Amino acid sequence: MGVKTWIGLGLGAIALGVAAVAYAQYRDIEVLDHTVVKSEDEFELREYEPMIVAEVTHSGSRQEASSRSFRRLAAYIFAQDRPEGGEKIEMTSPVLQDRVDQNEKIAMTSPVLQNETEVDTWRMRFVMPSKFTMETLPTPPEDITLSSVPARRVAAVQFSGNGSANDLADMEKLLSDWISSQNLTPKGDFEYAFYDAPMVPGPLRRNEVLIEVAEDAAD
Repeated sequence: MGVKTWIGLGLGAIALGVAAVAYAQYRDIEVLDHTVVKSEDEFELREYEPMIVAEVTHSGSRQEASSRSFRRLAAYIFAQDRPEGGEKIEMTSPVLQDRVDQNEKIAMTSPVLQNETEVDTWRMRFVMPSKFTMETLPTPPEDITLSSVPARRVAAVQFSGNGSANDLADMEKLLSDWISSQNLTPKGDFEYAFYDAPMVPGPLRRNEVLIEVAEDAAD
């Protein structure tokens, strides 16, 4: 076996090691709590308690906006960019993302699917650990907003992979069909939830497409 082959195997082993560490770390952090009302294969109907999120928006393809937004939110929670400093905030899972209606006004200094050639506006949200309140969270920089999300009922479909535009579109269709079969009434637009670090291999990743539904459906 040649030197290049051994180097390639070594680099591959390192990459797998890094991915394994990232996978273990993300599985060990606080996950957004919810109550499962109904479960059927990869679909779930859930009840979420109120939560606080730090959110930022960017424009561009979903992948470009994701990268920029993740870095900005990470700089806030890890105390790298704050007006008043303060301690680090623990990471939680999942990271939430949705497309912003461009017809709505966005009260942010730097506004953030389907198709990588489209230019859209995307919002990314980090869920704050449950121990924090709006009063106890550190003040964010101007482009990041802290928001309270009320309790809500959500339909979800879980899948693995890299969360490509095609994957998300396919999952939206499957979730829409399931919602219809359950006589549920959707509210708002689809959201995407990503539970793992980017270096985690696609087959090991947990991704979800979510959408809020009305409370009038039978359990």
